[in-house]
Amino acid sequence: MMKRFFLVPLLALVAMASTGRAQDKKPYDDLLVKYVDEKYEDCLAKAERYTQAESTKRDALPYLYMSMCLYEMSKIPKYQAMEDYKKADRDALKWAEKYRKKDKDKEFFNNYEDYWSELNTMAQESGLNEYESGTKGMSKARRYFDSMTGYYPENPGAWLMLGLTNYGSNMAKEGDEAIAKYKEALDAAGGIDRLPEDQKKLMKAGLIHYAEYLDAKGDKSGAKAAMETGKEAFKDDAEFKAAFAGYQ
Repeated sequence: MMKRFFLVPLLALVAMASTGRAQDKKPYDDLLVKYVDEKYEDCLAKAERYTQAESTKRDALPYLYMSMCLYEMSKIPKYQAMEDYKKADRDALKWAEKYRKKDKDKEFFNNYEDYWSELNTMAQESGLNEYESGTKGMSKARRYFDSMTGYYPENPGAWLMLGLTNYGSNMAKEGDEAIAKYKEALDAAGGIDRLPEDQKKLMKAGLIHYAEYLDAKGDKSGAKAAMETGKEAFKDDAEFKAAFAGYQ
């Protein structure tokens, strides 16, 4: 069954090939077919060759296929048991970052919204689990959120959590920089209500954790202000309301 996030991209690739646009002149239909047929190892191998070939290494889509294949493989027990793919989920994030560096102008990015939602969900759940485990999981949590800001810098919650993991890793300067990026990204998005659902979930968790962090530092007014940011967006959310009540 064809994955739904390929319906729009397929049309985009065909249109791109017919108009002869400058970047990614190749439609990479060969990768698409292998991916849809769930021949992930074959797709991965071919995509990697494209990323290494002089004529195609600057094209964005092979890097995206690398990420998508690895993400799918990370969910399959057969690959989970293989040494080469035991970190496929984290490798999917790394290749997503490489893709975004090749697609800085988001020529293809918005055609894959469903994939970004799935990848975000995996990364933020893993990152939050590590963060909530305490000091022992802080460095791993930081890696997840750092990757998220790499492939999706428009995601404010990822910047917020990166800031918190930087603080938790005794990287105060980097923490301040990430918090500034969080505020910029949230302003650019036009508010929490304008964010995709997966990003709203991360924002909710991020604001609660940010308030906890500020409160622990003795900044109760700052904690309340942080929670005020999500007051309207999460007015019907029981968890958020319960957390917010502690700062009234």
